[in-house]
Amino acid sequence: MLLSLINSHLPSPHLTDLHTSPSSSLVAHTSPLASASPRHHPMAIAGGTGCRRGRRLLLLAAALLLSAASPARAFYLPGVAPRDFQKDDELQVKVNKLSSTKTQLPYDYYFLDYCKPEAIKNSAENLGEVLRGDRIENSVYNFKMRRDETCKVVCRSKLSPEAAKNFKEKIDDEYRVNMILDNLPVVVPRQTREGSQTPSFEHGYRVGYKLKDDKYYINNHLSFKVLYHEDPNSPDARIVGFHVIPSSIKHEYSAWDDKNPTVQTCNANNKITPGSHTPQDVVPEAYVVFSYDVTFEASEIIWASRWDVYLLSSDSQIHWFSIINSLMIVLFLSGMVAMIMMRTLYKDIANYNQLDNQDEAQEETGWKLVHGDVFRPPVHSGLLCVYVGTGVQFFGMTLVTMMFALLGFLSPANRGGLMTAMVLLWVFMGVLAGYTSSRLYKMFKGTEWKKITLKTAFMFPGIIFALFFFLNALIWGEKSSGAVPFGTMFALFLLWFGISVPLVFVGSFLGFKQPAIEDPVKTNKIPRQIPEQAWYLQPAFSILAGGILPFGAVFIELFFILTSIWLNQFYYIFGFLFIVFIILIVTCAEITIVLCYFQLCSEDYHWWWRAYLTAGSSALYLFAYAIFYFFNKLEITKLVSGILYFGYMLIISYAFFVLTGTIGFYACFWFVRKIYASVKID
Repeated sequence: MLLSLINSHLPSPHLTDLHTSPSSSLVAHTSPLASASPRHHPMAIAGGTGCRRGRRLLLLAAALLLSAASPARAFYLPGVAPRDFQKDDELQVKVNKLSSTKTQLPYDYYFLDYCKPEAIKNSAENLGEVLRGDRIENSVYNFKMRRDETCKVVCRSKLSPEAAKNFKEKIDDEYRVNMILDNLPVVVPRQTREGSQTPSFEHGYRVGYKLKDDKYYINNHLSFKVLYHEDPNSPDARIVGFHVIPSSIKHEYSAWDDKNPTVQTCNANNKITPGSHTPQDVVPEAYVVFSYDVTFEASEIIWASRWDVYLLSSDSQIHWFSIINSLMIVLFLSGMVAMIMMRTLYKDIANYNQLDNQDEAQEETGWKLVHGDVFRPPVHSGLLCVYVGTGVQFFGMTLVTMMFALLGFLSPANRGGLMTAMVLLWVFMGVLAGYTSSRLYKMFKGTEWKKITLKTAFMFPGIIFALFFFLNALIWGEKSSGAVPFGTMFALFLLWFGISVPLVFVGSFLGFKQPAIEDPVKTNKIPRQIPEQAWYLQPAFSILAGGILPFGAVFIELFFILTSIWLNQFYYIFGFLFIVFIILIVTCAEITIVLCYFQLCSEDYHWWWRAYLTAGSSALYLFAYAIFYFFNKLEITKLVSGILYFGYMLIISYAFFVLTGTIGFYACFWFVRKIYASVKID
């Protein structure tokens, strides 16, 4: 049953896509992978001969280089064959959720009184799509490939008072309608700026608009344009673009026939000219006629590059500035660490090892004097083990997710793929959490490993799930499609209790069976008294100061991530993100080592929790930036939407705290063991 639930949430083949850019044509476009027909397209990339394995390594290296080169140059491996269409083949437009950046509450397309097909059929959504609020269904908009249609009437709808009220509310909140054709989201062309050669698009079209006279108008006529790329060697063609221009038209008709609806709004050529007719206002008991045009246009865009219009960005210089800014921070910290290690530390160790007797050692000051206390177990050592284990689990999930993203398996064409991968990887990385927490617990001479295992399996996921359940209840109260259904909630519970918890126990059992990690020096029985510390070495100040640089290394990239999450944009520049992630790891490690060294030099040996909190405090600055972003970039006015924003940002900040804290802890752990292992202690 568990496998069937997981399989039901895996991406269906028609939801996967390939994207390569012109810059990667040497790799993809000259290869049979990019031009193979469905029956000849190679699907078995993961298996085969040693030659294929070598090719995979080359593709991985090329992906890492190309994805970091520019934001519009991501390289995606093919996950499924492209679809070829011949003339007059049936094309079915699917409808997705209604979305708004003002409310962050998605709604089902048929929440509004749009034309409905005879039977509404839901497409199989994967786990990530359900969590994102996607609801993909069939619609009344059906085309024939390369067959233009004009003034096509689909239905007439009478607006009840409730339906008119819903339309007005969605127009006020600037909701957009999302549609899909051959896995391509619909876009609305924007007016190109003067001097700009690159066309720009908006995702989805607006439900309607409101004029200064406080009247509401509905976009009831859609002018579609489908771009296709022809195969010169066959009659087949592939869809490479899906555009729409919405308009509001009050259709005129003498008598209405549901079986053969016709309107008098069309001109002599059976076409509708947007803007030349009276717009359709939204009033109760009014009849609204929905219609559309569709034109097909040949395009030079190849199928492998059809996602470029969704992903093009002029912000590549900003990303490079972010990288260079972060590298400057890393170089500064690396210089400090090198100075400590090469000059001060090695000199101290050499002098200390040359001391003839213990009396001379007692005259020394600094980090050498606390060698008998530096490995004393901290207070709440069990809780520290739990958080370190959870951080390792989160680090493993993040690293593997980024590797899959760099290979293109989590491209925006695969809706929900990123969220699905993160949830499943989190579950399976539970074995690392259990192993790490139990090994650390055994080093602290702990014996109740089962208790620590239970805390590792339930503490962090339990806090996240409690917050998630509260936010989901708020979404449910708003009747939004973003509310996770009961079946999906049950599947998440099953993944947690059925897979993650047992894996944590397996990892914990294996970790506790390993020999305990030996301290390089012995711990004294009586704790050493810590001298009074200077104000800048107080825990609160040093912890808060330590989080500034890790946050500074990522805050520019954080802007684009928040824009992707809250402004319905595609985030696809995983090459930049991977570089920033590496810089974050190095920054967290180095700032923790530097501050840990200063702490030990002041004869304060309580470094365990300090190391974790120093790097983890960057999460405070992340949440503070989220507050700044809310008031300066978003237009959220509803209370529920504000609670949702801060609730989800609290979850993200908490996860960031666990991740960065664990990185800082292990860096300091390695540093302390390294320096005290180099000192001769009698």
